[in-house]
Amino acid sequence: MSKTEKQKMLAGELYRPGDTALAADQAANKIWMVRYNGSLALPVSERHALLSERLAHVGADVVIRPPFFCDYGYNISLGDGVFLNFNCVILDVVEVSIGDRTQIGPAAQIYAADHPRDVEMRRSGLEFGRPVRIGRDVWIGGGAIILPGVAIGDGAVVGAGSVVTRDVGAGVTVAGNPARPRQT
Repeated sequence: MSKTEKQKMLAGELYRPGDTALAADQAANKIWMVRYNGSLALPVSERHALLSERLAHVGADVVIRPPFFCDYGYNISLGDGVFLNFNCVILDVVEVSIGDRTQIGPAAQIYAADHPRDVEMRRSGLEFGRPVRIGRDVWIGGGAIILPGVAIGDGAVVGAGSVVTRDVGAGVTVAGNPARPRQT
């Protein structure tokens, strides 16, 4: 029995993003994003309810300031007290998990979507995903970019504007492009 493109995507295998079922999921997500991004003036509790409609898990006291952008939404899990400032982007073709009390600055970007390195394969339109896992009590500065497959440990700090290309250990502070450990 062959897998659907969505099953391949969720498994982190090569898949075709233009598949009809995936296009329908993205269309539904776009409608949801229009609703969510128009909710800035609503109370936090109403925005929380909107997040719960689409995301895989939304812990207590989660705040995402609109505008917010994602591919599907249903692959994003947020722990209690997570905060994302304005203009964050999460490309969630596979799981993206963010632990309790993590704070993410404005315009940060988290990419779980990836592309083949081989030009012929890339030309064919195939993509794949690698999960991103961000621990508890992490602080990610504004404009930071987290690349596919990265894990960030509990209590870590990512400096503003950093490009995180590798895993970050618990309690470690990284900054720069590429992000490297810094003395605190």
